[in-house]
Amino acid sequence: MTDRNKKYKRYNMTKTTIKLNLPSIDEVNKYLNKWNSLENYVLQESSLDKLFHYTYPNNIDMDDVLIKVCSLNDFYSTNIFSPFSLAKHIVELNIDDRLKNGDLSLVQDIAKINIKGRDLFFYSFATKYCSHHFDTKYPIYDYYVEKVLKYFRDKDNFSKFKNNDLKEYGLFYSILTEFQCFYNLDKFNLKEIDKYLWQTGKDFFPRNYK
Repeated sequence: MTDRNKKYKRYNMTKTTIKLNLPSIDEVNKYLNKWNSLENYVLQESSLDKLFHYTYPNNIDMDDVLIKVCSLNDFYSTNIFSPFSLAKHIVELNIDDRLKNGDLSLVQDIAKINIKGRDLFFYSFATKYCSHHFDTKYPIYDYYVEKVLKYFRDKDNFSKFKNNDLKEYGLFYSILTEFQCFYNLDKFNLKEIDKYLWQTGKDFFPRNYK
């Protein structure tokens, strides 16, 4: 047994009481309908869409970027302790053409930042920032999505990714498309897959905040 298989086995043993439904068209539709029935999620998304797509669609002006960073940080509680530093970093990267072209390496570039001598990695935030500009090109990574992908990897072997691969955005994107293909979910775009994964993770893997 390889070290990786040992890790999978340990993960499964700790999750024996958790039984997720098989990913299917009906299951995804169930969660999409649930999402659309939750007013707070719908209004949060529509307000961010207005901000990112109509009010401040570009990322050249510091004022525009700063309000987008602060809004995401507030809505998603992403714990960005220095929004100004991150906004300045995004402006300096000159990201607009790369965003439009779906450049996946952009996520890592936004995520990696040095603030006051500290090397930081705001990965989940970077996926959200890109996704709110082009949601079908940039699926969101977060804790709940990670939990569900690892669960079905261990249960059904839909992919052979290592845990750390999820933090490399190009690999994360490939893992999502593997998931989509393996469970015959091609009728859904990656934004819809993301909504399903996030809600499933939230239902079955709730975070324990102390």
